[in-house]
Amino acid sequence: MSVLAISGAAGTGANGFAYLGAIGVLALLIVVHELGHFLAARTQGIRVSKFSIGFGPVLWRYQGPETEYALRAIPLGGFVGFPDEDPDSNIPADDPDLLQNRPLWDRAIVISAGVIANLIFAYLLLVLQLGIVGIPDGIRYQAGVVIPQIMSETSPAAQAGIKAGDVVVAIDSQPLPASKTAIPTLMGRIQEHPGQRLALTLQRGAQQLTVSVTPEPGSDGKGRIGVQLFPNGMPIYRRPHHPLELFTLAATEFQNIFEQIIQGLGLLVTHFRDTAAQVSGPVKIVEIGANIAQADAFSLLPFAAFISINLAIINILPLPALDGGQLLLLAVEGVRGKPLPTAFQEGVMQTGLVLLLSLGVFLIVRDTAQLAWVQRLLQ
Repeated sequence: MSVLAISGAAGTGANGFAYLGAIGVLALLIVVHELGHFLAARTQGIRVSKFSIGFGPVLWRYQGPETEYALRAIPLGGFVGFPDEDPDSNIPADDPDLLQNRPLWDRAIVISAGVIANLIFAYLLLVLQLGIVGIPDGIRYQAGVVIPQIMSETSPAAQAGIKAGDVVVAIDSQPLPASKTAIPTLMGRIQEHPGQRLALTLQRGAQQLTVSVTPEPGSDGKGRIGVQLFPNGMPIYRRPHHPLELFTLAATEFQNIFEQIIQGLGLLVTHFRDTAAQVSGPVKIVEIGANIAQADAFSLLPFAAFISINLAIINILPLPALDGGQLLLLAVEGVRGKPLPTAFQEGVMQTGLVLLLSLGVFLIVRDTAQLAWVQRLLQ
């Protein structure tokens, strides 16, 4: 099974083709995850009855010789179904090719294969991106700092009228330089002045304006205005010196993304109140991807890699209805020497699925309500 939730950056103004591209990326990553489960089962001769993208009512269905392939209405992930889980299956319960009758190791491979597929796919995407675009070799800086995302509608930045895509060119009339020191300079002034009004000069397209924002103190006492910051400039690329460099740098970038996501999950646990608003569902993921695609289509590759790694990490968490939850049940079975009662396992998984779907629906409703065109309708 796969589910999606991320923290990320968003902009505004993406066109329809960009949204289609982002939706395609999201669908592809879910297919990759479920294909990992499917192929791991099939290569071991294990019976598979269903291959589904999405949950809920079926929009499209194809019945193969053994497996039903389906596209469903709720785009929160997908699943691979086995005859073991179907009470109407006519396959004998003692069939050696049923998943439940396979050794513990065989079942663990099937359950973990979706996560492994997403991790491998993410790495290959990073290799492809470096091969097409080139090796990063610095930034050609311009004055100011870009704000790619407003973290919440109630943040000091949002209340001050700051928008995603704005460039902060000065703070309290002090210009921000065209160098890598611009972000530390801006961050330092904000963090050092909790509860004190600051004047930010913004470049918004051809318009320049000044807004007043008052940083709120975080849990560490430092000022925050609820935005992400990004260097203002154009990246410089070069061709790789040799093919091995592509794979080495892709591995480094993979590690950086992995650590970034783990740190984000850690902050979500330890500072839930401050970071919960950053958790995003499919609607926000598509919006983020669409804005990235409109700015630079090739940037969809590292974006897809980020989502793919995120999908893998989320699904390996030891929570009911996730791959990690199923692996945890297998581990308990290995320790006990026999599986937990079927009714207990089904109850845990069904409860977890209901909770995950409820969270997914909440994220879809919340993220949809925050879309710019929806906000305009509500005004």
